[in-house]
Amino acid sequence: MSNPSGEGQTLLEKITQSYAVDLAPGAKVRAGAYVSVRPRHVMTHDNTSAVIPKFESMFDGVEPKIFDPKQPVFGIDHDIQNKSEANLAKYRKIEDFARKHGIDFYPAGSGIAHQIMAENGYALPGTFVVGSDSHSNLYGALACAGTPVVRTDAAAIWATGRTWWQVPDIVRVTLEGRLRAGVSGKDIIIALCGLFRNDEVLNCAVEFQGPGVATLSMDQRMTIANMTTEWGALTGIFPYDEVTRAYLLSRAERFRERGDRHPRLVPERIREMEGSFPAADDDAFYAREISLDLGSIVPHVAGPNEVKTITSLPEIEKKKVAVQKAYLLSCVNSRLEDIAEAARVIKGKKVAPGVKMYLAAASAEIESQARKLGYWGDLVAAGAKPLPPGCGPCIGLGEGTLEKGEVAISATNRNFKGRMGDRESLAYLASPAVVAASAVAGYIAAPEPAGDLRLAGETRINRRPASRDTVRIIDGFPKSLRGEVLFADKDNLNTDGIYGKDYTYRDDLTPEQMGAAAMLNYDPRFQELARKGDILAGGWNFGSGSSREQAATALKHRGLQMIVAGSYSQTYKRNAFNNGYIVIECPDLITWLRERPGAGKQPTVRTGVEAEVDFASSEIRAGGRSFPFPALGEVAQKLVVAGGFEALLREEIKSRNG
Repeated sequence: MSNPSGEGQTLLEKITQSYAVDLAPGAKVRAGAYVSVRPRHVMTHDNTSAVIPKFESMFDGVEPKIFDPKQPVFGIDHDIQNKSEANLAKYRKIEDFARKHGIDFYPAGSGIAHQIMAENGYALPGTFVVGSDSHSNLYGALACAGTPVVRTDAAAIWATGRTWWQVPDIVRVTLEGRLRAGVSGKDIIIALCGLFRNDEVLNCAVEFQGPGVATLSMDQRMTIANMTTEWGALTGIFPYDEVTRAYLLSRAERFRERGDRHPRLVPERIREMEGSFPAADDDAFYAREISLDLGSIVPHVAGPNEVKTITSLPEIEKKKVAVQKAYLLSCVNSRLEDIAEAARVIKGKKVAPGVKMYLAAASAEIESQARKLGYWGDLVAAGAKPLPPGCGPCIGLGEGTLEKGEVAISATNRNFKGRMGDRESLAYLASPAVVAASAVAGYIAAPEPAGDLRLAGETRINRRPASRDTVRIIDGFPKSLRGEVLFADKDNLNTDGIYGKDYTYRDDLTPEQMGAAAMLNYDPRFQELARKGDILAGGWNFGSGSSREQAATALKHRGLQMIVAGSYSQTYKRNAFNNGYIVIECPDLITWLRERPGAGKQPTVRTGVEAEVDFASSEIRAGGRSFPFPALGEVAQKLVVAGGFEALLREEIKSRNG
């Protein structure tokens, strides 16, 4: 591992720079920067129906118009087994909207939208592509900066072509060696989730590098990139190499065979991309560096009901954990290689009595290929129940969900309590081969004997070089703020603690009443201690938990000027700026506050520390010391001055329409 100067840029920073708009001349995009981005594409699925009214409300009576009809992509995939008139009407509404505006639409049965994006040339190397779904990380397998956005962002992109994004800290993951026989891409990401489970990549971007990358197939890369979400990352991106090139050429050939009139991929386009594809600079800065020896991995199982709790397959097999359901489906593990591997294990055998196995391909094309090659028939002959290509039981919808007391082995990406069915069920995650072997055995079992090796990996934290840039302050944004620091000294302070359930679903509260309810679940004394004009300080991962935006607006309404924390939940940060509220990360200040006498004795403390937050120099001055923080650029400042994202969008749309 190295500790470069940080003068260069990472792959993600370079891709983001190429899709950023309104950058100052000569500006370089860095981790921590707030940028306005125009993604190449934005994907929505069944939730398109919820985005439509958000989009239409931005036009204030003017006829709504999609900024660029080639940007959105709609794919119906979540609740496709639901044949109720209400659900079918929703799907018709989405399709009618797509046809009206000339948007690419993939109906129910086409496949999972993420796979559609990869198969059909929407997610391409060097591009910035977003989706209104947390598993949009999958696009990173194709050297694409793929990341999730919320529904308001999707509506904003439809309306204006762009949204705002804070470039996350970037972690380099170096893969060494080569996988042993019988070990899969799913085993790699389960190992990473379990071995580095202490928020090493939380709200970060992961760039995979190293000699081990070249040994991984595209299907394996899609599995790994997809589940960087469960690891805690906002994106997971692989470099462009011969594996990527071969996959793209195979897709171009597929488009030719289908006779596509306007294929998104042709060999000439691939050669053009290769000539200009960016690569990370040798002196790029990474917040953390992680290494993993692929040769040290044996299959592991994650769970129950927890992704980051892992057990080696040899160890759990000894316990003979009985299963009643087995799943080979989802956007992480239902591609052709996955189906082929499961078929290899199960061919000529039968699913054990008392076990139900469910099978769904990631797309109609993959199902067709699996049928032609005989894999599908082998699985069905063994007793697997086929389902249409979609999300289904992975998201707890349709046939095959878990019932009370049942135990499942699943090749999905999430096993959170209650996600796949009843809350009183247990779900374990594993590779397709382990799922197939377990379905036959009736308990969690290995397809073949595996040695019990010790995972070999390490991590290192690097210190970010201090920025010397002066930030231009726009009209209406304060050059600095002063106030006493009110310290809520807790890591992982969740939104339930900040704004409790007794208030969350009440729409009749005034801003003052919302402010008076802030932080009561965390500390009943908070309201007595807080004063208008205070600067609230918090710990790491501030605002974790649910996405309720009142957890940000309530503190604003209480009169607290801003929040300074060690780090934030990314959703909390978006909610704050989307409502025009300043939040910044300054871990050095929080560490210093914790070292002061009396720190930690009460949940909330009036520190007596007067702090000056200088936005031009990006530093906080307190107690005779200076603490740097990532600069708040023009994008973040505009959100605050306008009073939030939707207000800013309405201004832009109104200006565009004259």
